[in-house]
Amino acid sequence: MFRAALQNVDLLWVILFYLVFLPRTGCRSADADSCHEVKTAYMMRQIGPVELVPDRPGTDESLRVCVHPGPSCCTSKMEDSYMAAVRSETQQKMRSYSFELKYLIAGHTKAYQETFESLVSFTSNLTSTLFDSAYSALTSDCRPLVLQLFSDIKRHLSGDSNSSLDSTVRRFYNDLFPLVYRRLLNPGIGHMSPKSPPSPNHNDCLRMTRQDVSPFGPHPRLLVSSLSRALGSGRALSRLLILAGEVVNATEKATLSRECGRGLVRMQYCSHCRGMTLIRPCTGLCVNVMRGCLVGVSELGAPWGRLVVLLQRLAAALATSSNHNSMELALLAVRNHVNDAILHAQLHGPRITATVEKVCGPQAAGPMTPTENPTTSHITASVSPTTPVTSERSNVTSPPSVGPAVHQRLQPQTRRSFFLKGSRGDKSRSLKKLSREFEGSIQRYQWFFSELPEMLCESEMEVEQHTCWSGQDVVESYAGRVVGSSLKGQKENPEMTVRNTDPVLKGAKQRLEQLTQELLVDLGWASKTRGKVEEEEGGSAQTERGSGDDCDDEDGCEASGGENGDETDDSSSGHRPTTKDMAPPSPRRPVPPHHLSPPQVAVRGAAHTLSVGPLTLATLLLLLLSPWEHR
Repeated sequence: MFRAALQNVDLLWVILFYLVFLPRTGCRSADADSCHEVKTAYMMRQIGPVELVPDRPGTDESLRVCVHPGPSCCTSKMEDSYMAAVRSETQQKMRSYSFELKYLIAGHTKAYQETFESLVSFTSNLTSTLFDSAYSALTSDCRPLVLQLFSDIKRHLSGDSNSSLDSTVRRFYNDLFPLVYRRLLNPGIGHMSPKSPPSPNHNDCLRMTRQDVSPFGPHPRLLVSSLSRALGSGRALSRLLILAGEVVNATEKATLSRECGRGLVRMQYCSHCRGMTLIRPCTGLCVNVMRGCLVGVSELGAPWGRLVVLLQRLAAALATSSNHNSMELALLAVRNHVNDAILHAQLHGPRITATVEKVCGPQAAGPMTPTENPTTSHITASVSPTTPVTSERSNVTSPPSVGPAVHQRLQPQTRRSFFLKGSRGDKSRSLKKLSREFEGSIQRYQWFFSELPEMLCESEMEVEQHTCWSGQDVVESYAGRVVGSSLKGQKENPEMTVRNTDPVLKGAKQRLEQLTQELLVDLGWASKTRGKVEEEEGGSAQTERGSGDDCDDEDGCEASGGENGDETDDSSSGHRPTTKDMAPPSPRRPVPPHHLSPPQVAVRGAAHTLSVGPLTLATLLLLLLSPWEHR
């Protein structure tokens, strides 16, 4: 009995000896002269042809990475397979970690674009109804212009770098002017038979003359200002989301250098060469290797963090936008801006016609075709059958009369209720909900690229061990110095030589820095002094820095702004073009009748002699112009 117990004690000591001392002596397999466990691990990880693994340890003087004295279960061909495998494994881990971020960016990019598209489509249809109800003479020809206008606005919101609101609005009004001039200001030449269409040269002259004639007054400029102010956050968000997706794709496709591959093989597979397939690398070793391999990714950390903060601010701006800078209301107000511009042209028809004829010459009238569904009242003139058509018709044009288009405006309260009750009211609410959701989700990834090397190492440290692999031997703790993740810190990396970063990641970093600085300045959230961008305090409120804030002669700052005083009052959107969006606007009040836009006017029979006396004509003009002079 005593003898049997003694044998059991001896067996227990043998087991303890193997468990405690075997990891320090080299091979953990039952047979120290076998590479069976190495071959099994090699096959299970599908590193390469299992025939490359020798059956017993040997000496291979061609080893370049896993060099150590004594027999080895590795060969130079196995090292090459380990090199390819470890690169692929690391890139796969990077893709798995960035998958959620990539999905978040792609999903919200699509969601925002669909929401913007719905808003633009709805307001495009609403603007087209203006011509259907108030300017039927322009309906067929203006509908394509409206579609093109909102198509360009949609491109602008999507972040197209070649899009410009100033050019978009300028092109729209340039194309609108010939139609308004012929159909409304001078209908005698506006409805011509197909056999005698308007002269192309005359149409081109009208387009080019608009900047001198300024037929639409300040309203094109006010439209640019309103859209630039309200759409700025949406456009900036789209541009940043596109760039964020490109940066994530660039990190996934970044190539790992050969020096990085050597460090990864030493960290993960050189222990296999000595028969130890279960031991894990030391934490310090892993951090040094991963930071050296991903130095280009780590360099993205700081600019990426600033991009995430800017994305949060933009999402917050869209989620909490007030009536003063609401994207939805700015798009709805396009209808009123266009209406006001046409009304301005009709009110100043005689001056516009006289100026056009001086520059482009008179346009001969062709055979008239009847106009269906007239929408404006006109002052008819008694004419003689022999009255010649001359260039003097602009001097005898009848004064404007009030038409029903004055009732076509949508007041601010009406615009909001009309929108929320419309077929796209859900999109108005979903934009705020989408922005709040995105603002909270993206915050979790502010330091993603800075912490990616450590996150990859955490997956290697799942099992706690009293010993670890230092890259050369089994140790109790890593003795090397853990260096920083910056390119400067990596110059002292003890595990590998890091000379520069991946060119693709370097380019991504430059684009990140450039775009975030550009948008901060464009949004008015930072000022640029001496080539440096300095963020301003309280910049969370978007300032009104739009291309329409500057006076543009083309849009009539000099020609018509002084005579009607509209430069300082945006009657369409209910706020001034130079007001700063630094505080919530005061509650809107009903617009007094004398603050409404001028009534729609139409001039017919411009070439005919009037039966109105000079005194009556002067009196009517004074009565119509007097409200505008005191605004």
